[in-house]
Amino acid sequence: MENSLKNIFAVTELRNRVLFTLALLGVYRIGNHIPTPGVNTAALAELARQAQNTMFGLYDMFTGGSLSQVTIFALGVMPYISASIILQLLTVVWPYMEKLSKEGELGRRKITQYTRYGTIFLSVVQALGIAIFLERQTQIAGGLPLVYNPGLAFRLMTVLTLTTGTCFVMWLGEQITERGIGNGMSLIIFAGIVVGFPRAAIQTFDQLRTGQLGLLSIVFLLIVMAFVVSAIIFVERGHRRVTVQYAKRVVGRRMYGGSSTHIPLKVNTGGVIPVIFASSILAFPATIASAFQGDFATRVTDALAVGMPLHNLLYVAGIIFFAYFYTAIIFNPDDVAENMRKYGGFIPGIRPGKRTAEYIDTILARITLAGAIYLSIIAILPQFLLSGFKVAPIPFIGEWLDTYTPRLITEGLGIQFFFGGTSLLIVVGVAMDTVNQIESQLIMRHYDGFMKKTRIRGRRG
Repeated sequence: MENSLKNIFAVTELRNRVLFTLALLGVYRIGNHIPTPGVNTAALAELARQAQNTMFGLYDMFTGGSLSQVTIFALGVMPYISASIILQLLTVVWPYMEKLSKEGELGRRKITQYTRYGTIFLSVVQALGIAIFLERQTQIAGGLPLVYNPGLAFRLMTVLTLTTGTCFVMWLGEQITERGIGNGMSLIIFAGIVVGFPRAAIQTFDQLRTGQLGLLSIVFLLIVMAFVVSAIIFVERGHRRVTVQYAKRVVGRRMYGGSSTHIPLKVNTGGVIPVIFASSILAFPATIASAFQGDFATRVTDALAVGMPLHNLLYVAGIIFFAYFYTAIIFNPDDVAENMRKYGGFIPGIRPGKRTAEYIDTILARITLAGAIYLSIIAILPQFLLSGFKVAPIPFIGEWLDTYTPRLITEGLGIQFFFGGTSLLIVVGVAMDTVNQIESQLIMRHYDGFMKKTRIRGRRG
């Protein structure tokens, strides 16, 4: 690791890329502290506390707390991600977009342009929704108004500020991707999540110092965190190899082919996308119900609260569904089988064409189930640690579980630590991807240097 860090700063171009990335991420963090005009930040803190288990709280995590403070970067990269997902869906159901996606660099630029337009449109809609929502929340606890001067002027100012901020964040992400290191949008989300780690760690150790938490609970949490991070690294690197052989071909006087290779099918093809989709959809009913009053709305809100059995059941079902759905969008076994057939490739024991596509699809369905179960466990486990296992009010069974289940499981650790399954998946996944890109750059630089030395020696000889 020490040698790798030295090599990063030894290569001029790679050093400039890393420093450029850090500089733009610093600009992004500065913008997260500039508030939107006309908003009472003190009242927003209370609103964020009340809405932490809704979709508001989920988006606030991705923006690094900017949404709860309504800064100029409050929307973050969420409109861009939403626009990208919509266009990916359109490439499946709209023939024009499907054709455009297969036109190479020109088609990619056109899709990028449509993504930008969609980002601006979604930013305007979401910014207007935030402005109206803040105006309707006339008073929070303590009688503090959220908006000092509500009206058309405040709405226009909010839309202009948040939309401009989103466009600037989108530009920062694209610049990092082109001139920096790693994926710009992923690194921006990564920076928004990581910035909450020190504050959460300080709060946790304050609870340990004041006696609210025991040393055993802290040690148990650290062990579980290390295990979860190790499991994420192990599964994210895991893939199923499908052996492919290529027949020998004679072109002119030369013979090509006759080699054996493999197709790496990732265990978790969808990445963290299924977890984000499931969390967003599951937050809708609770968010809508919280806007109404009455016994029914209260029951819906309580049943869908984080850690409750119904919430966990729907959460796991949503993760499994979106794992298959997203994998089907980004990986097409028919296209893979057709490309193999064109170049004379085949899977040993499987006929080319339709049978090959069915074979790949069967393997992909099995490993996707394993990946979906892994995502579900990672997403649900932190909820048990934070809030405990909520026993449903079932006669006899609930009373028996309350009596014989250990207190650590039923009540949880009670640790207010920034330990969410979604956040860990994003942080570890983005970190692994960035490190892999840095290693690729180092290997490429070493290869170029070796080739230059070889040319010099050849000339001297």
